[in-house]
Amino acid sequence: MKIGSKKFTESIILGEMISILVEDAGTSATHYRELGGTQLVFQALRNGDIDIYPDYSGTIRSEILAGRAMADDTEIAAALRDMGVSMSRPLGFNNSYALGMKKSRAKELGIARVSDLGRFPDLLFGFSNEFMDRDDGWRNLQREYELPQRDVRGLDHDLAYRQLRLGALDVIDLYTTDAKIELYDLATLEDDRAYFPRYDALLLYRNDLPSRFPEVVDSVLRLEGKVSRDEIMSANGRVVFDRVSELRVAAEFVSNRFGIDREVFDQTPADRIRARTLEHLDLVRQSLIPAILIAIALGIWAAKSPRFGQVILAGVSIVQTIPALALLVLLMPPISFLGLASVGLGSATAVTALFLYSLLPIVRNTHAGLNDIAEEIRDSAAALGLPGRFRLLHVELPLASRSILAGIKTAAVINVGFATLGALIGA
Repeated sequence: MKIGSKKFTESIILGEMISILVEDAGTSATHYRELGGTQLVFQALRNGDIDIYPDYSGTIRSEILAGRAMADDTEIAAALRDMGVSMSRPLGFNNSYALGMKKSRAKELGIARVSDLGRFPDLLFGFSNEFMDRDDGWRNLQREYELPQRDVRGLDHDLAYRQLRLGALDVIDLYTTDAKIELYDLATLEDDRAYFPRYDALLLYRNDLPSRFPEVVDSVLRLEGKVSRDEIMSANGRVVFDRVSELRVAAEFVSNRFGIDREVFDQTPADRIRARTLEHLDLVRQSLIPAILIAIALGIWAAKSPRFGQVILAGVSIVQTIPALALLVLLMPPISFLGLASVGLGSATAVTALFLYSLLPIVRNTHAGLNDIAEEIRDSAAALGLPGRFRLLHVELPLASRSILAGIKTAAVINVGFATLGALIGA
């Protein structure tokens, strides 16, 4: 069974709790950690790439069911069922959004409420990219509170905390159960117009899960109403402050709450670096080797058939212009439709994207290398009566090899760099 989680500590901890409860029901579990943002993880669930993951009621309203008027959780559950997804009852805590500042800065300016920010148009705001785009995020918050700030940056959530600590930002978005609020001594500004909705933690899982794993669903749903805000804040703090692994924290919680003992083996930093490096190189291997074979063939075809060669070069050039993250998201539905796994080591989505990105340098350099061979050499080979295939293999390709190898090296560099983005889809 496949469990997913988003790219923040609390989601990973909840994902590990789910994994332990799944295994307690006698089913093997694989946890794909830090898959990315809401839309990407939810689509992975709908596509069948994962079976279950933790989410929040406010996120479902504003992101997954954006634009629909939902009176209550019953209507939300019905709308999700129509999409092939079931929803658990709340787990027991509300992790809402809030705006935060350094306490010293907030005290200096006399800011305690969100509406107070309107008096300081020069404050620097930095929000997570997801918060910038959400319906319940910055745009509507600015409209609700009539905030005058225009210098607002979108960046990674972890980087926002660091920038705030360094004084490069004045205000960032927070999760109300985030342990970093205490770590960085932050003030949580009062939402005096009650803008932010509730974000009750809950579980989303595929409609067919109870029929496939009935014992697993019963086991996992034991989390309903059992995780308090103080407990999850403490769990977040142990990971952030004490550097305890999310798995160990989850195992201790499940042991204390349900009496389930799970043996945990903590990896050392060297172990993690070694494992991630091997996974990274394996993604490169799976995508680059096929790309070399196919791209050289396409480059030869393009050189031998100039008219069709323009189509080939245009096609691989267009792929190169698509942003890497966009290509990963675009490939998820067709890969799933074909029945191929799109998460996990050797992710078909990641391998396909890296393969496509690797084509252009090799195709272009193969085409250029063959076209740059002096006409006298071609004529000499033809005058000797050498067959076309022999000329290609023993004369033209060896002469073009320097250009072809340069294309392969460029493709390898691109591939290694873009393979890092495979983490966003659990590759």
